[in-house]
Amino acid sequence: MLQNIDKRFDEKIKELNELLPKLKVGANCAELTLTSVLDILGIDSHIFHNLAIPLAGGFGGYKSKEGWQGACGAVCGACSAIGVIMGGHERMDNGTMLMSYLKAAKFATEFEKEFNTVICSELCGYDFSKPEGMKEYQKNKIWAKNCYHYVVWAIAKVRKLTRKDLKNKWE
Repeated sequence: MLQNIDKRFDEKIKELNELLPKLKVGANCAELTLTSVLDILGIDSHIFHNLAIPLAGGFGGYKSKEGWQGACGAVCGACSAIGVIMGGHERMDNGTMLMSYLKAAKFATEFEKEFNTVICSELCGYDFSKPEGMKEYQKNKIWAKNCYHYVVWAIAKVRKLTRKDLKNKWE
């Protein structure tokens, strides 16, 4: 079945590379990252879509009093997908939970190494804590130029980081 999962990852990545640059309003990096992996695993529920949607835009455009802004939704969605994969069909035990933290941290480290940051506003160049930031982001078609690449990269990296877990828990 792992070959089947590998094939489904390949097909999903190909599909997303073709589809995502064409998406207009409504493209959501956190949702697409998490639910694409879940689709590969044969899991779907509107609950997962709803769970991930507010995480896009750096936790919905969050900006702290000190100016700290949230992580890219593809990072949030990927870390969630890592948890689903590692947990399998049961709630994680403490050992697996610790390993999921480590894999999520490794994912974020590798994302930062690849793209120089995990912060949404730094990746896309727009501050979503202000409505004009989102308007400019959409007007300049940054999703199609930039952001969809983070989703595709994240899904491929999740597969790589969880290969053993996919085999052990999803075969």
